[in-house]
Amino acid sequence: QVQLVESGGGLVQAGGSLRLSCAASGSIFSINAMGWYRQAPGKQREFVAVITSGGSPKYADSVKGRFTISRSRDNAKNIVSLQMTSLKPEDTAVYYCNANRYGTVYWGKGTLVTVSS
Repeated sequence: QVQLVESGGGLVQAGGSLRLSCAASGSIFSINAMGWYRQAPGKQREFVAVITSGGSPKYADSVKGRFTISRSRDNAKNIVSLQMTSLKPEDTAVYYCNANRYGTVYWGKGTLVTVSS
């Protein structure tokens, strides 16, 4: 089992920045990709960014050039971060962290990001 806990959400003005973090604990060995998805009110959950165990990132077109995903190790936890800059009101959503281990996808409970205009 893998447990994921997100942090760093909040309220920010358009054009501002936020940094989200997700700590993975439990059976973290052999976690391959870790990433972020988001779900805006009334919309389906959508892909934001992913990073493989080798450090290769991939981004949704809507956030490319504004968001940066990174990954690190801290004692018994894998941490994936999402640095978000030049935020827009349309970035408002609940952001979910996920981790893929042996084909099983684990999800965090999400953290709310609200961007005011």
